[in-house]
Amino acid sequence: MVRCDTRRETICSSRLLEFLSSSQRMRNGTLVEVQHLTKIYGNFRVVDDVSFFVRTGEIVGLLGPSGAGKTTTLHMMLGLISPSAGSVRIFGKGFEENRAEILDKVSFTAPYVQFPIRLTVFENLMVFARLYNIREPSSKILELLRMFAIEDLKGKPVSRLSSGENTRVGLCKALLNDPKLLLMDEPTAYLDPQLSIQVKKILLNMQQRCGMTILYTSHNMAEVEEMCGRIIFLNRGRVLATGTPVEVTKIILKENRSEPALREVFLHVARRQSNEAA
Repeated sequence: MVRCDTRRETICSSRLLEFLSSSQRMRNGTLVEVQHLTKIYGNFRVVDDVSFFVRTGEIVGLLGPSGAGKTTTLHMMLGLISPSAGSVRIFGKGFEENRAEILDKVSFTAPYVQFPIRLTVFENLMVFARLYNIREPSSKILELLRMFAIEDLKGKPVSRLSSGENTRVGLCKALLNDPKLLLMDEPTAYLDPQLSIQVKKILLNMQQRCGMTILYTSHNMAEVEEMCGRIIFLNRGRVLATGTPVEVTKIILKENRSEPALREVFLHVARRQSNEAA
């Protein structure tokens, strides 16, 4: 009996400490808390014991070579795939226990997300607006189409869109519910340089005006240096370094730098990975 009570007390104490730690993080402005996240397929660890946090209002880059585990991490955060181990807390709440409440305030976009191709741009966005219970959905949709300079496409079937147009429709969809947390996988893929600059301006404006928190992946290192206050750099499914772009540059290159050099960091990690595989 004593042993059982002691074990029960230990479990309760552990849960209380976890709750207090989470509450403290929320008071300190932590919006996302990922702890020991792991995803295993067979004998392969795609994501291996990844832990990080994102503060309210931050724009954080999730970087790494192809196959580093970036997209898998985002998908686990969204509940699209189940982790093999670890946990995700968003808005101070466990994801699994509060999925619907959390997803109501979260959105996601990626160029590989497919829309029903026979529906028009407007019809597709209206479907998502109704799913989110958006008030005055037509007005909201038109506002976003104008914001991304694609209002003239509203009656066009998605099957006839270019890749860049489809990317911008995806961005409109992602902002329909005015998310508090926006997860983005290669958000400016397929956009020409001018459109990419416009999209970055829109996202920075929304982050500054609404306090929206953004976590996104990109292989455009110049864009990341411009957009992100902090970086989480993954390699082979593990966190290699975290910090500001300058801090990550120093950690990975093991050099004292005064300016960020994320392209150099990326190439350094990719070369090292190729050499290890040879």
